[in-house]
Amino acid sequence: MTPPASHAPPPPDPRSTHQLVLISGLSGSGKSVALAALEDSGYYCVDNLPPQLIAALVEQTRASGQLRVAVAVDARSAASLDDVPALLQTLRACCDVHAIYLDCATDTLVQRFSETRRRHPLTSRALAQHAGSPAAARGEGYANARIEAIELERELLRPVAEIGLHVDTSQMKAAQLRDWIKQAVRVPASQMVVLFESFAFKRGVPLDADYVFDVRMLPNPHYDPALRPLTGRDAPVAEFLLRQPEVLQMQADISAFLQRWLPRLAADHRSYVGVAIGCTGGQHRSVFLSERLSSEFGSRYTVLLRHRELGAKEQ
Repeated sequence: MTPPASHAPPPPDPRSTHQLVLISGLSGSGKSVALAALEDSGYYCVDNLPPQLIAALVEQTRASGQLRVAVAVDARSAASLDDVPALLQTLRACCDVHAIYLDCATDTLVQRFSETRRRHPLTSRALAQHAGSPAAARGEGYANARIEAIELERELLRPVAEIGLHVDTSQMKAAQLRDWIKQAVRVPASQMVVLFESFAFKRGVPLDADYVFDVRMLPNPHYDPALRPLTGRDAPVAEFLLRQPEVLQMQADISAFLQRWLPRLAADHRSYVGVAIGCTGGQHRSVFLSERLSSEFGSRYTVLLRHRELGAKEQ
């Protein structure tokens, strides 16, 4: 809204003139895809920058007039990752800072490395730990080492895994991840983000969920042949579910829980809260309730909405 003529507009927030995006996550989780998406959007991108050089990069790019910067850090900088949370807190005084951590299920990462025939960066370290073991003698060393390399990397990245936006890429295609990253960095970093995500239990619970609500006991539109090919976004499905008292009661119960605890989380300086709502196939009930709840809470919080199974289906 335009301010009254008698009042001068407030001075711009200095953080709005310079944005820093920190990308981190597991090898194979999509860091290269995320960084490429930001580069396509006009960000100055640097991969594998040691954390101790980030502040200097911010100053240099500010001086040169490059106001959007993205940096990827990974386990190769493990010795200095403990310093990253404090560093980002300091930089928030002069930048709009986004931290995005890409996670992925271990079995999915194993499959990705197998398909691309790439070695995990920490495989040699894991193999060295298994040299001379009974598993190695049976020829099982490499398979075990790949899994242990992934778990070792999780542990090394723990200091950065718990800050900012946590994104589970296990069920994401590259195009979905690119769109999601571009959407996430448009959200003001000073606001707490609430993500409502629908999913199918048969494909696993999202790794980035703080709260998981199971709605499989609700009446299922799947059993109506006319509704089966539709989704929770379609009017006939919505009309069917709105006629079910249990559905409205479930929405009211989830809403009451979030109304009570989201303000406490915001007061605790949480930057992101993931609310996952799951049904059997992730097409009808979970989609419908995620849509309704995101609309309800969108007037009070910065809300993102993701339909995991619909996104996979549409690609």
